[in-house]
Amino acid sequence: MNIILLSGGSGKRLWPLSNDIRSKQFIKIFKTQTEEYESMVQRVYRQIIKADPSATVTIATSKAQVSSIHNQLGEKAGISVEPCRRDTFPAIALATAYLHDVRKVSEDEAVIVCPVDPYVEDDYFTALKELGAQAAKGQANLVLMGIEPTYPSEKYGYIIPADSHKVSPVSTFKEKPDVRTAEAYIRQGALWNGGVFAYKLNYVLDKARELIGFADYQSLFDRYETLEKISFDYAVVEKEPAIQVMRFAGQWKDLGTWNTLTEAMEESSIGKAMMDEDCQNVHVINELDVPVLAMGLQDVVISASPEGILVSDKGQSSYIKPFVDKIDQQIMFADKSWGSFRVLDVETESMTIKVTLNAGHRMNYHSHKNRDEVWHVISGKGRAVVDGLNQEIEAGHVISMKAGCRHTVIAETELKLIEVQLGKDINVHDKEKFSLG
Repeated sequence: MNIILLSGGSGKRLWPLSNDIRSKQFIKIFKTQTEEYESMVQRVYRQIIKADPSATVTIATSKAQVSSIHNQLGEKAGISVEPCRRDTFPAIALATAYLHDVRKVSEDEAVIVCPVDPYVEDDYFTALKELGAQAAKGQANLVLMGIEPTYPSEKYGYIIPADSHKVSPVSTFKEKPDVRTAEAYIRQGALWNGGVFAYKLNYVLDKARELIGFADYQSLFDRYETLEKISFDYAVVEKEPAIQVMRFAGQWKDLGTWNTLTEAMEESSIGKAMMDEDCQNVHVINELDVPVLAMGLQDVVISASPEGILVSDKGQSSYIKPFVDKIDQQIMFADKSWGSFRVLDVETESMTIKVTLNAGHRMNYHSHKNRDEVWHVISGKGRAVVDGLNQEIEAGHVISMKAGCRHTVIAETELKLIEVQLGKDINVHDKEKFSLG
């Protein structure tokens, strides 16, 4: 299979566990057979490889998410980086060109596009293989997956097939309706449009050349910021006459809100949490190193992270976004390709951060114009490079770096340090990268 996973989202509906860097698909809440936790993107990638070990997986995403993808998947998946957000048609066109020009996938091969974050079981990936095989037949230019609805949802658009066969021509599309209209659609045999579809690679390449005009992947990447923001549905799907839909009746959940996310959790709490016997349908996810105690609550979600603390009725949690939009603060934690960081304290002219580097990884070799830094190593072993000079480091060592000094740290084992930034203008843009040589 050639699969493009669309990875977007600002993460605001799952605040405070998500932010502009760590969207919902990177939150680790699903327990594995080894009693560890994995995220949506890790779970979906694992399921794809289980279904097809030779699958070519490409994640279409923004620059802000690349570090999180590398942190959780390593170098396993290909990444088509969008220079900026331009909605799904440009993103899919860029990823398709990436498959053809960078990963050398033939124009005659089928490509499957799906979101990175559905909660599904193995039968979904069997269906994806069938979807790709149907597209490869060439009977239609696009083959959509139509999900058998389990309730009259207002969150999805609807596909109305021409007949009741498993694979059918599409009669018409319907926009996201109200509940009463959705009920009427379902009586007509309508299916949810979950944004899952397949095509031969040359179809989207030709369509993108027609609508956008470009020579190859690099030329499309270079002018990406000039492209019109438009969805794949509006630009292509709704105008395509040769289109089919394949039914899927298995489990398919969009875990886009706290209410739906907690429904998929196997346990009532993650992290340090206690509940009394009067709590009913209460879920706690705590990423702080302090306990959370819940007493006498019903239908409530509690979530705590360095970004903040949420205590909400599960039904009301779906309406969180306007409130989160009013919160104006810097990113307090993030996964990086080399590890992670968490802000511990912010003052007018200082910031204190806990940094964790994974074994065998390092930061970029860089400098700052407007701030000094001090590293206090608290565990692990590694090597610091300061203006070209190497120094072995371990717990208890302190490294000081003045503004303008070039520096990096390389982890031999997992390495944890406290970084203190000192200066009158501390910001994420004050960074210049260099080659380590």
